[in-house]
Amino acid sequence: MDAPNPSAAPTFASRTPLHISAVGLVVRDLDKVAGYYRDLLGLAEVASEAGMVRLGAAGVPLLELTHRPDAKPDDSREAGLYHTAFLMPTRADLARWVLHIAGGRVPVTGASDHGVSEAIYLDDPEGNGIEVYSDRPPETWVWRDGLVDMLTERLDIEDLVRAAAGTPGYDEAPAGLRVGHIHLRVGNLESAQRFYSDGIGLEPTRRRGGALFMSSARYHHHVATNVWHSQSAGPRDQNRAGLAWFSIAAGDDAVLDGVAARLREEGAPVVPMQDGFATADPWGTRIRILSA
Repeated sequence: MDAPNPSAAPTFASRTPLHISAVGLVVRDLDKVAGYYRDLLGLAEVASEAGMVRLGAAGVPLLELTHRPDAKPDDSREAGLYHTAFLMPTRADLARWVLHIAGGRVPVTGASDHGVSEAIYLDDPEGNGIEVYSDRPPETWVWRDGLVDMLTERLDIEDLVRAAAGTPGYDEAPAGLRVGHIHLRVGNLESAQRFYSDGIGLEPTRRRGGALFMSSARYHHHVATNVWHSQSAGPRDQNRAGLAWFSIAAGDDAVLDGVAARLREEGAPVVPMQDGFATADPWGTRIRILSA
């Protein structure tokens, strides 16, 4: 029997009762954007049909791209996507990936040590933000009064890439690659907290500098929201490219039913769909809550 592959083991982020499972984007140039994610992360095609490509890792769908060439470009002043955060299963996987993008001279927009994680930031060809990160061991995270310490310091790239020593090159996405969290642009943080915390059931884990971080079961965050460019934004223009929807997986039927009940109490839509239901936040960002 083959030795177990540590990259296929579920991460803390995806073992919680609620966690992000996939993201859907509307894109103006399907071939270009799909090619970017294939080359960048080694994602493989899971499914396709006219005007749609679904990409994932080891058969698990993570990103759905829908072609709308007439869509208006995204606008960072509106509610929508700040970034999709792809979580590498191990630090060594992140290090291998860093060497991969360095070899391809892929432009990056930032690199940060957050204490709880190490992260690289990029933008896809249509300006959709991307974070690629790995978590530090949860037992090393520092919690104070129910909130987690998350820093923003310079990432020590040289130290990170040493973790790739003795590992193979990065030719495809590791089997355990997942969407660890999603970061959204919203109009105000108070409404975001009412919907995502009181409604969906994510607990606030950090609030600072115009941003609110929330999670299930003491992960550092599954959903982040900010008003850095979108303060007082109204409902999202559904004719724009960018975020179409994202999905949250519920660990069991009791968790799923609890989310539905809380959202109804908050006056949010709860529309049945296969394996769960659809809802939308106060800015019209569409969310699918599905059985894991």
